[in-house]
Amino acid sequence: MGVVGLAVMGSNLARNLASREGNTVAVYNRTTAKTDELVAEHPEAGFVATDSYVTFAQALTRPRTAIIMVKAGRATDAVIDELVHVFEPGDIIVDGGNSLFTDTIRREKAVRETGINFVGMGVSGGEEGALLGPSLMPGGSDESWVTLGPILRSIAAVAEGEPCVTHIGHDGAGHFVKMVHNGIEYADMQLIAEAYDLIRRGTGKTPAEIADVFAEWNRGELESYLIEITAEVLRQVDAETGRPLVDVILDQAGAKGTGAWTVQTALSLGVPVSGIAEATFARSLSSHPEQRSVSRELPGPDAATAFADDPDAFIEEVRLALYASKIVAYSQGFDEIRAGAAEYDWSIDLGEVAKIWRGGCIIRAQFLNRITDAYRAEPDLPVLLTAPYFVDALTRAQEAWRRVVTISAQTGIPAPAFSSSLAYYDGLRAERLPAALIQGQRDFFGAHTYKRIDKDGTFHTLWSGDRTEIEAEDTH
Repeated sequence: MGVVGLAVMGSNLARNLASREGNTVAVYNRTTAKTDELVAEHPEAGFVATDSYVTFAQALTRPRTAIIMVKAGRATDAVIDELVHVFEPGDIIVDGGNSLFTDTIRREKAVRETGINFVGMGVSGGEEGALLGPSLMPGGSDESWVTLGPILRSIAAVAEGEPCVTHIGHDGAGHFVKMVHNGIEYADMQLIAEAYDLIRRGTGKTPAEIADVFAEWNRGELESYLIEITAEVLRQVDAETGRPLVDVILDQAGAKGTGAWTVQTALSLGVPVSGIAEATFARSLSSHPEQRSVSRELPGPDAATAFADDPDAFIEEVRLALYASKIVAYSQGFDEIRAGAAEYDWSIDLGEVAKIWRGGCIIRAQFLNRITDAYRAEPDLPVLLTAPYFVDALTRAQEAWRRVVTISAQTGIPAPAFSSSLAYYDGLRAERLPAALIQGQRDFFGAHTYKRIDKDGTFHTLWSGDRTEIEAEDTH
């Protein structure tokens, strides 16, 4: 098999492949020096170095399998075009980058016409995961999975004895699920950051002391990779200044675009992913220092520090709020996957998705097993939050969750992901929503019609006439 694109992710994935018994890996990079460097640094891998797409193709066993690890967009299209010219029907091209799923649908359709299989595959776990075992989310045809399955199972992370890979679905399904995975990751990270901010400003604890809090949380129901690394980041001391590293890092969060894609796609599908959206917007807000600098004198509550009379009790309330909001983020993400599967005619097993996220990936967490259990018990579960395990968890958490959101508002400590997650939860719970008024407004200014609770049909009020109600054609 072969790997094209030898930056850190591609190099590490190639090393992972080469480390598995029986595998020989051909490598190619547009810059030959990069290929030579990798081969020289890792003689134990037994790489076959190639200097052109022709020699790369010649080095591969048929049916050829090549994994592309290059920048999403035009660079990926360029590599695909080159490989199509040197590959033959039955060969497989795998895009392991963070491509937009609609691009993958387009590419799969075009490449399929040549008889070559094209697979869009989500790869999660970062540099370490690529080397030691990532979570893999391949799409593509059933035919390609027959060949790829054993290869990918051999290099994937293993959780509870099971490889963290499954055939997600056809054409763009793999990249769609990876996109949503990244959206959930945005929400998870924002929620953790809000928990840290509330504890620090609310109790006066130092980053090192808060690191101990997160380390303790990681021994319970919040156990996850992100909680684990949060403790590590908070413990780190800057060698140059002697201050906590978190205090010398510029507070402007970057983004690669997958969070925005998740929100944009959810909007087009009509799926509320408010926790993910607020996390994405929070990064955007952080990255506008010119707006923040001129807004610091806006009125707000008095200094919001040391307001917790019982710091330990407050920290426990933040933990519960974090857990509840995290459940909402995953529930919204799985709602989007279900809606995407319906829209694009994919057959996606939500329980299997949760299983392959248990190891290797950034959002790996203890409670993913509970998500799998929920979908095993009820494959068509309409709302993950309503599964018995999560109902119990939310019952335990909701009072603390409400207090934390209240304290956030009263003290002026922004917690948009906590707040929006609670509002979503209450929206689901509500017997009746003010959407009825919105429909009345829409009908008033645009004759958009409405439905009634007491009889079938679609109606319109003659607002500019005698205000009688008439039956009308549905224009929702």
